[in-house]
Amino acid sequence: MSMCGAWSPVKPVTLEVIKICLEMRKKIEDNVENGNDSKVYIPSVYSYQILNGTNYVVKVFLGGRDDGVCVHAKIHQALPCNDGKLTLSRFQFPKTFDEPLEPF
Repeated sequence: MSMCGAWSPVKPVTLEVIKICLEMRKKIEDNVENGNDSKVYIPSVYSYQILNGTNYVVKVFLGGRDDGVCVHAKIHQALPCNDGKLTLSRFQFPKTFDEPLEPF
């Protein structure tokens, strides 16, 4: 567990993070234009920060193009006392699969 306010190391996604990404899929896809109709959507790695809820930065592979394209999405999960609502805070697109995920 990271210290409050610090970002965790980047690591493979957990089932919990996959569920969060699937819940946010439409919002993420609506905000990026990957130039194809690919049905690929694969979360791969993430980092998190505990700060007034939890901030997640997740790399999601979207497929398409030659080697594929990724989006780095920042998702905020509110505290349980605030219904645990998920919000897409920011995103970086396009990213290559090889670009490292860094908190932003």
